Amino acid sequence: MLKRTNSFEDRYNRLQQELRNEILTGSLLPGEFILPENTLSEKYEISRVSVRKVLAKLVDEGLIEKIAGKGNRVRIPGEDIKRETLTVAWFSTSYELDIIRNLIALYEQTHPYVKVELLLLTEAEYINNLVHLINYGFGPDVFILSDIHIRHLIEKDHLDILMPYMPAGIDIERDSYQKVFDMFTVQGEVVSTPIVFSPTVICYNERLIKDASAELHDSMRDWSDLLSLAERCTVQRKDSEVIDRFGFCFSASPNRWPVFMLQNDGRFIEKDGRASVFSESNNVEALQFCVDLMYKHQVSPIYSHGSSYLAEGLFKKERVAMVLTTYYFMNEFRGHDLRWDVLPLPQRKKPATLLIGGSLAINRQTNQPEIAKDFITFMTSKTAQTMLKQQGCTIPILREVAEDDGLLDPDIHPECYNVFLEVLPYASTLRDLSLSQSELELVQKELSLLWANMETPEDACKRIEEQLNGLRNIVPVSGV
Repeated sequence: MLKRTNSFEDRYNRLQQELRNEILTGSLLPGEFILPENTLSEKYEISRVSVRKVLAKLVDEGLIEKIAGKGNRVRIPGEDIKRETLTVAWFSTSYELDIIRNLIALYEQTHPYVKVELLLLTEAEYINNLVHLINYGFGPDVFILSDIHIRHLIEKDHLDILMPYMPAGIDIERDSYQKVFDMFTVQGEVVSTPIVFSPTVICYNERLIKDASAELHDSMRDWSDLLSLAERCTVQRKDSEVIDRFGFCFSASPNRWPVFMLQNDGRFIEKDGRASVFSESNNVEALQFCVDLMYKHQVSPIYSHGSSYLAEGLFKKERVAMVLTTYYFMNEFRGHDLRWDVLPLPQRKKPATLLIGGSLAINRQTNQPEIAKDFITFMTSKTAQTMLKQQGCTIPILREVAEDDGLLDPDIHPECYNVFLEVLPYASTLRDLSLSQSELELVQKELSLLWANMETPEDACKRIEEQLNGLRNIVPVSGV
């Protein structure tokens, strides 16, 4: 039997919930008086008796106190404070965990009735674990999502776990960067709020470049300049075949190697979005250059191609002079005695780079939707975004903070931090590759033979193109 909505009950519950939310989110501060009973009665169209019942309940919850002759005010928190808990999930291996803990502490200072619990999940099975927790009712209220995670959720038809939210005070064109928000927009709706982003750039060791007597900024116009500089910085041990230092470190991470394809005007899928054209000559040529860096020219170590962590690890040990990296991974260089800086990637037929991003999403099943929204609003505020930049390298999404050179710290940030502004206009996202996440993972897996020098780029590209078209049910035309 369907129950008719009780309009009085709705208004009563709305008063109670809105007052509670205003206190928990800090809209009403400790010591601040709330509206008089008669004003609340008129606003919510319920009797003063009902208003008093709502206020009495909030008194019992420890949120407000009645002051004789003056009214009701938000209680100043004491030792017996009752807090609402907001659970926030993050990667257990994140370089930014210390910053996030500092931000949570700041949020709790300004929101004394809220306790934020940080839930750390392993990065390897992050999405699967997250979806599992949410489906069984144990999920966090708010959680970090990368643009790759959004792609996973779309493909697995799990976008329904998200409660789309966009802070009202942010105008994307005025306050941020459209390309960053595009990574987290589905069918015109922002499903997860970006907080940080990064393009792929070159990070170089200033001392090793100087030792090679090279003028780097005059020597990185195209691939041939990259190769020439890498050769000059590669050092072989005397009377041995052992390489003491490589000039470059290639990485087969999906946020790294595709930039060479894009720079050579390559593509995975034809313009109409249907069939794969992975065997086109531009792609073959780009992958040949990548392989030659390791095997023909021997300016890059071979074993490190599968992991960005290994590339950055070698860079920290000053065993490679240059790596492709992101501002996120630059956080790994903090506290190390390195002299390093960044510059745009060299180009081939056109300039190109890849863009990644991190966002905060709300669990659609959360019992604390208003607090969850308030936390995300806080994380995109100038205060929080400033702390993110002052304490780390990853680029905050607020334009006025990201482009504020006064916030740069030479112990944390590279001198040419603002290179990101130069490369953003021609940056592509993984979405721009026109592959689904499972197709991209297939390409990653199937390229392993090529990276191991067990297959030619021509054969690898042709084989992978056939597999992609098989997934798309594209039948090759005979004789073509």
